[in-house]
Amino acid sequence: MPGMSKKFRPWNVQQDYLLPPSLLDWLSEHHLARFVLEVVEELDLGPIYESYEGELRGYPPYEPKMMVALLLYAYCTGVTSSRKIERKMQEDVAFRVLAANQSPDHSRISEFRRRHGAPFESLFVQMSLPRFRGSPALYVKGRLRRRAARGDAAS
Repeated sequence: MPGMSKKFRPWNVQQDYLLPPSLLDWLSEHHLARFVLEVVEELDLGPIYESYEGELRGYPPYEPKMMVALLLYAYCTGVTSSRKIERKMQEDVAFRVLAANQSPDHSRISEFRRRHGAPFESLFVQMSLPRFRGSPALYVKGRLRRRAARGDAAS
């Protein structure tokens, strides 16, 4: 967000490599992870970014868009444990693409989830807005709500 005083670690899922030319080339055109990236771009993450305003101490945190994309994709694919998400980033191409080849550890994932619980929950309300109707966002929202109802999303 423009004008923020907090620096974040660089995050670019379109970073070019020799082979393949882009991280996104590792995924098929209609892969769920690509859709999650599109959804995250449309969500209002302002409350999450605002929580970092004025915070100048410490090492730069991971880009909130990346963390939200990772968590949404993880929940949609049945991975709810922070340790399992960490492991998936080493083993699963889609997780690696979403993280732009970065590797937040389980404690950073868990900390992000705890720190931004309420704003993160509000993202599901945003996904129920008319612009998402008739799209895979309904699938994403349904999967996430079912997991939250079972209590799977709390690890």
